[in-house]
Amino acid sequence: MAVPKQKQSHSRTSKRRAQHKVSPPALGVCPRCHSPRRPHRVCQVCGTYAGREILTGTGPEHDHDHA
Repeated sequence: MAVPKQKQSHSRTSKRRAQHKVSPPALGVCPRCHSPRRPHRVCQVCGTYAGREILTGTGPEHDHDHA
């Protein structure tokens, strides 16, 4: 098993760890409503993906009240 011969300096360690940053999520524009959305996902505003309407309505309809 390989063992380091000398200790790495704090500067060298910090330079390596500088690349471990979090990148912001990639955002595209919905071609229908022009709102920002993640690529390859259904638009949460208009409910379309690849020119087709995938989501319709806001949720299940109930004819009773929830307490």
